[in-house]
Amino acid sequence: MAEAYIVDALRTATGKRKGSLAHLHGADLGAHALKALVARNAIPAEDYDDVIFGCLDAIGPLAGNIARTAWLAAGLPLHVPGVTIDRQCGSSQQAVHFAAQAVMSGTQDVVIAGGLQTMTQIPISSAMLCAKPLGFDDPFSGSTGWVARFGKEPVSQFVGAQMIADKWKISREAMEVFSLESHRRARQAQAEGRFDREIIECAGLIADETVRDTTLEKMATLEPLAPGGTITAGVSSQTGDASSAMLIVSERALKRYNLTPRARIHHLSVYSDDPIFMLTAPIPATAQAMKKSGMSLSDIDLVEINEAFAPVVMSWLMETGYPHEKTNVNGGAIALAHPLGATGTKLMTTLLHELERTKGRYGLQTMCEGGGVANVTIIERL
Repeated sequence: MAEAYIVDALRTATGKRKGSLAHLHGADLGAHALKALVARNAIPAEDYDDVIFGCLDAIGPLAGNIARTAWLAAGLPLHVPGVTIDRQCGSSQQAVHFAAQAVMSGTQDVVIAGGLQTMTQIPISSAMLCAKPLGFDDPFSGSTGWVARFGKEPVSQFVGAQMIADKWKISREAMEVFSLESHRRARQAQAEGRFDREIIECAGLIADETVRDTTLEKMATLEPLAPGGTITAGVSSQTGDASSAMLIVSERALKRYNLTPRARIHHLSVYSDDPIFMLTAPIPATAQAMKKSGMSLSDIDLVEINEAFAPVVMSWLMETGYPHEKTNVNGGAIALAHPLGATGTKLMTTLLHELERTKGRYGLQTMCEGGGVANVTIIERL
């Protein structure tokens, strides 16, 4: 089978809510990553086959196929197409899958996979709620088929996170210890310059501005998101503004443009679980990926699993037995934010650079996604 190679990967730093990137139009934020990726690689801009971007809540400035708009806003060739996809939080990880599949099929040779989100301007769930004036309270409860199958249980990531904490008996205190460690790791990574090679300057921002100097005592004062619950803002991912992009090419393209690959896509798959629990799918998705790839987790040097909420990662660690010491080693979304459509390629950019820094071979990435879905990607550093 033909191979798909990662030649480059970059991201903007993540701006906090109402922070340094809050004023940027989504097309310009995406264009910034695209221009940087094209400029620093020896492939003529007119030779790109496609641009595949993840983006959620695609309304207002994010509507109208933001992948295409961002490419054009970057001043790049008119004839290069773009497509925007929504697999919820895993959208740009799925963009990598689609790009790799296009290359592996032999139908395309040079594809950009990436994503963007401007969560300050377009808050999370905006697309879920924007049809209320038209008579639709949410995307689910009006469906007779959905209600017959799942009843009127709330379809909510916050409810799902609490259900996971309850099922796996994860205490609030344990989640806060986990979250504090995420911030500690992120601060250490910043202090040691681990993110410097992967971040491109954007609007003067050169470092993630979401890492907090918090304490267990401060987190203990936060009110739970639901009365009687244990999920608080302190154990949840932060919102943010960011874009990220990766260059994925075929072996033909490597030879044609004399490129040096940094990694190979070793495995890609997607799997699902209960949509009401919503956030548990990384557990069975990882098991399926190990089965399909013929690997075991002992073969994996590093894991990036999105810290949507602390119990998502903690339950995954409990079920898989994988070491926390090799998981989200530079912190996760609790400290570094979760800019939705950008997160998939943001995490994979970090995973690639960390494999290079530590001389690891295999890295695995997974994340929970709306609808109870999870992507798994395994990359091999070359």
